[in-house]
Amino acid sequence: MKQLMRGRVRPLGQRDLLAVRALLDRDPVCNVFVSSRLDIGGLNSAALGCKIYGFERDGGLVSLCHAGANLVPVGYDEEAFDAFTEKLGPRRFSQSIMGAVDCVDALYQRLSMRWGDAWGQCREKRMRQPVMSIEGESPVPPDVRVQPASVDIFESYFHAAVRMHTEEVGVSPLDPAHSYETYVMALIRSGRAFAGYDADTHRTWFKADIGCAHGRLCQVQGVWVDPELRGRGLSIPAMAQVVRLCRKEYPVVTLYVNDFNTRARRLYEHVGFQTVAELATILY
Repeated sequence: MKQLMRGRVRPLGQRDLLAVRALLDRDPVCNVFVSSRLDIGGLNSAALGCKIYGFERDGGLVSLCHAGANLVPVGYDEEAFDAFTEKLGPRRFSQSIMGAVDCVDALYQRLSMRWGDAWGQCREKRMRQPVMSIEGESPVPPDVRVQPASVDIFESYFHAAVRMHTEEVGVSPLDPAHSYETYVMALIRSGRAFAGYDADTHRTWFKADIGCAHGRLCQVQGVWVDPELRGRGLSIPAMAQVVRLCRKEYPVVTLYVNDFNTRARRLYEHVGFQTVAELATILY
């Protein structure tokens, strides 16, 4: 009888790209973040700004872990997560753990038990985040005032983005390096930021952006309506227009939402989104 090879963990490189793609393609909707990262930098850790560890057994890749500011485990495997826990070590460098619910929970529990408060002390656990998807146009008439944001309205859009992030995540995204400002400008320059903008008041009253994309699908993030204008029925046609704009390049539009945000879930359902999966996020 052939003896089984012992599983092992190692940093992945360019020669592993086909195997990684095959693993990610088992669930393209849930894995779009990591897939989009590979579109930019492949498996070159210098280009990615972080390492991606893989766990192999019997010569095949069974699980991976994107080990950056976002720690993203892919492919549930208990032995792999034990190995990732040892590899990641006691010094937390990530701002979140995100991914499929079973993967996030399993890795978080191991990191907490092995390394204590460094990983165990989190700011918030969001263990049920429905993933929603729409293929085809929304049945809702779109609000055509929502258009790709231009550099000309950067200040207004950036102000809205900061307010959105602070409201959603619970902390301000501003830092001395101006990294969030750079990120928002990159979204605008790439055509991935959408705004409802009032030229008379120089005010962005609605925003959304494409946070990541790969192949046929994109993931919309950062959806926000100015609190002073909520309750006026603006968000549904605005989101229908976002779907319309996204589908010019991506036939499948996805997003994820916190399970407790019933208002947002009803909004997306009205626009035509259907729940297809579930993610989890642990915030530090």
